[in-house]
Amino acid sequence: MRFRKTPVRFHRTPIRSGPSILAAILLASLAWGLAACGGPGEGEAASGDESAEASADAPAHVPSDAPWLVVLGVGQDGGFPQAGMKDEEAWNDPERRRLPVSLGIVDPVSGERWMVEATPSFPEQLHHLDRIAPHPDIPGLAGIILTHAHVGHYVGLIHLGREIIGASGVPVYAMPRMTRFLQTNGPWDQLVELGNIELRALEEGVPVALNPRIRVTPLTVPHRDEYSETVGLVIEGPERSVLFLPDIDKWEEWDALGTRVEDVVARVDVAYLGGTFFADGEIPGRSMAEIPHPFVEESMERFGALPAEERAKIRFIHLNRTNPVGWRGTSEWEAVHGAGFGVAVRGERVGL
Repeated sequence: MRFRKTPVRFHRTPIRSGPSILAAILLASLAWGLAACGGPGEGEAASGDESAEASADAPAHVPSDAPWLVVLGVGQDGGFPQAGMKDEEAWNDPERRRLPVSLGIVDPVSGERWMVEATPSFPEQLHHLDRIAPHPDIPGLAGIILTHAHVGHYVGLIHLGREIIGASGVPVYAMPRMTRFLQTNGPWDQLVELGNIELRALEEGVPVALNPRIRVTPLTVPHRDEYSETVGLVIEGPERSVLFLPDIDKWEEWDALGTRVEDVVARVDVAYLGGTFFADGEIPGRSMAEIPHPFVEESMERFGALPAEERAKIRFIHLNRTNPVGWRGTSEWEAVHGAGFGVAVRGERVGL
């Protein structure tokens, strides 16, 4: 499978200006035009009543008629702060918040919008999308694409049910096991039975046209698949393509199945890769082998020999609450950017 490969452009609608960041300038000077990361604090700007936007020193222009993708959250399933974090200052400091990982996709020509993942923060993320790409209907979604059945990626579907929105026929794209899970387990089966959602099939390696200009291809990856398979997504527009791969076990396990992540990255323009933890030992008193995501340190070592333009495509996402790389200015953040990689920021956009 070959994906379109052309220079990528990031864009934002300015709400406030951020400080100049040397690392962002260096990255922006590369042919891939990557956006800088975030406002003060961590990888998500404060939103208040407005949509959160990524800060960039010299954002490139996304043509008004081009489809585009927006990052709606960069956090691991529980976001940050999580339940039970009683004294965490982030409860009173929105600039330190992380919403669970999610993307929005917008086609300004057709007026259609899609969401990738339905997270526990679905209401806030839908509101963000409403602010930057308004739609007259509720929820105004042409579809939701799911990667797997871990709680941070699908439980937001409940907001489409009769107790809340009472939606009608929202397309939900899912792999076979994920589809069966929704059909045979409550309360999700009620969404199907009442017609709040309409399940649509995804198949490994088979492109699905969301509309005539945008298509999505699922790629099965090794992960903890208790209830469903897990996929990454290649999202293609008329000019550019994006890899969204928030959850995977170690890269070597995908190697063993015949796919090298470097080969997939080479076929796209931007790669959002899982960076749940920065390093081993990040969770005191717990074996990290129980949660075998690639550490950011491991990924940086593996991808370090890639050409600069390939490294600049990679932006780490799905950041656990313990991961210091999500806060700008930490030594870990500096290490990532100093090595030519990036960290995803809520509100950043990629033209498709």
